[in-house]
Amino acid sequence: MLRVSASLLVSVLLVAACGGGDDAKSPIGRTGSGQSSGDDDSSSATTTSRTISDSPTKGVATFYDADGSGNCGFDATPKDLDVVALDKNLYAKSAMCGGCLKVTGPKGDVTVRIVDSCPECADTGANLDLSAEAFAKIAEPKQGKISISYELVSCAVSGNLAYHFKDGSSQWWTAIQIRNSKVPVSKVEYQSGSGWVEMKRQDYNYFIAEKGVGATKSLAVRVTSSDDQVIEDTIAGGPVSNKTISGAKQFE
Repeated sequence: MLRVSASLLVSVLLVAACGGGDDAKSPIGRTGSGQSSGDDDSSSATTTSRTISDSPTKGVATFYDADGSGNCGFDATPKDLDVVALDKNLYAKSAMCGGCLKVTGPKGDVTVRIVDSCPECADTGANLDLSAEAFAKIAEPKQGKISISYELVSCAVSGNLAYHFKDGSSQWWTAIQIRNSKVPVSKVEYQSGSGWVEMKRQDYNYFIAEKGVGATKSLAVRVTSSDDQVIEDTIAGGPVSNKTISGAKQFE
């Protein structure tokens, strides 16, 4: 079972709104492949973040036309469309990006990757906006909006963590995204001299060193997961614009 730290669970401050239920008969959700999320508006009114437990939580799901991309900044995945967008509070400024949820509905369950945020969920009363493909595995699409339960589970990935440098990254400005992780990532640090420097997380799921990590042929990083596992790894070659480099370790 996925381990969730005490600090993660105590931040559950807001109960999910479950209005609408599964009695809605017309499809409710978003349209447009990969373009449904829009930008997270950091200037909007303050909302209370919720986190996701590894125990089933009741909620409401809708669906949208997904392609696997979204606010989390991942590439489109046309061969794997079991994905989900989270309402703004669950999205928590990208904290849950890359994690996986087991979602149970009237017809069974499906495991989905978190790839996007769902601003429209505030209006529809949904907590999760599933891809149309994932929704169809647990309910009839004509229902549009259904009661579900959801829980955080480990992603069934193979291989080690991957480190993606955002386009424009260099020794003077460095942005790293963690990919292929079994669990969400909470912190990324890089080694500078004998110490570690924390990189600032952005709402679009990159960790930034505004002044860069410096000239290096081998970048040492320390990655902390949402359940407090810590990995120290090495990124061979240092920062290279728009490049993904495989690491040597993976979370449990």
